[in-house]
Amino acid sequence: MKRISRRKVLTTSAAAFTAPVIIPSSALGLGGKTAPSNRISVGLIGLGLINGGHRGWCLNNQNIQILAVCDVDRKRREDKQKEIEGRYAKDKASGTYKGCAAYNEYEKVVERDDIDAVFVTTPDHWHAPISVAAMRNKKDVYVEKPMTLTIEEGKIMRQVCEQYGRVLQVGTQQRSNFAFRKAAEIVRNGWIGNIHTIHAGLGSFALPSTYGETPIPDGFDYDRWLGPTPWYPYHIERVKGNYGGGWRRFWEYGSRKNGDWGAHHFDIIQWALDKDNSGPTEFTPKGYQGAEYQSHKYEGGPLVVRDHPERNGHMIHFIGTEGTVSVSRGNRIECSRPELVNEPLGEKDIRLYQSDDHRRDWLNAIHTRQPTIANVNVGHRTATICQVAGIAERLNRPIMWDPEKETIVDDPQAARWTDRPRRAPYVLM
Repeated sequence: MKRISRRKVLTTSAAAFTAPVIIPSSALGLGGKTAPSNRISVGLIGLGLINGGHRGWCLNNQNIQILAVCDVDRKRREDKQKEIEGRYAKDKASGTYKGCAAYNEYEKVVERDDIDAVFVTTPDHWHAPISVAAMRNKKDVYVEKPMTLTIEEGKIMRQVCEQYGRVLQVGTQQRSNFAFRKAAEIVRNGWIGNIHTIHAGLGSFALPSTYGETPIPDGFDYDRWLGPTPWYPYHIERVKGNYGGGWRRFWEYGSRKNGDWGAHHFDIIQWALDKDNSGPTEFTPKGYQGAEYQSHKYEGGPLVVRDHPERNGHMIHFIGTEGTVSVSRGNRIECSRPELVNEPLGEKDIRLYQSDDHRRDWLNAIHTRQPTIANVNVGHRTATICQVAGIAERLNRPIMWDPEKETIVDDPQAARWTDRPRRAPYVLM
């Protein structure tokens, strides 16, 4: 039988596979040793807070080698380069590892022929440009949530991913958790009746202040950090990575809490309602005509209310005609009928895609060329909810959305916000 090289497998279109392929645990780096020639070579782009977990996972996975890091902060990238090469010191000494390069420009990572896949863990405004460039250079992509900054970016990413046959996973890791999957299966199978209301807790950010200009630190490429977004004077508060604020507070770089926790919770709601290829039709911002909470509504379906206090102490609270189910991180799940939590699925019940490790699911998909649990279309549809909700908030009026045509309905001003101008030379090609 003719042998097929790993590189050949990694560049084969997903369309060539018609059935799932079972990959041995040893091939996924789950035990034993993997030959260096069979390892997936990865680059890490964006080395801030969220990258720490990904970096540690890669370093502890026998099936992966990190060949490059990229960040606009010179000290940060050089520190991570040293950390990685220190972990691979034995491999480097034996000649099976050629070292970790450190770059300021992501283009130098994605253009390398010896890199198979990349983690894109930058601020939101860089997700689409880097992911698109990586996929066009035949790289598979793990991109943090929300997948994109704008709706049009999501359409481009979906088209490029399909055109180049790439594997993409969005970092909405709640899909790879038992409790969230079980809650979604309870809802999907109608065990608590017809769902009419869903409460999701996102929290809030304080609006950023007007910051004065301060000196740009030595070794920090601020122009590239801003990238396609408008130019503003440098201030640490604008660029700071902080889960409680930092750059996440600015509309220029994301969708605020809608793109932060909304990207997680709205994603689970989409999954539970079987709306991964669709979405809500009406978005109402908090404060409009006295509205106490932000909300969006599915045609003929439930109303999703942001930050309603009646959530049974959970992140997401589904309310049906025959009961409720509430779910949170930490594998917390509660049902008004407690027995449903441990009720096994019947032969005819709907079984959702099962993943218990989000990054492992991506790695498995790289080998099999099958779609991931949070693939490009899933990521696009969830990000669209975050973005339309943000448009409604900024314009302070309801927005009608056509999920089939993927357009804003009868509102030309709002429709202009489905994309944003890009500062030269950082265009999305």
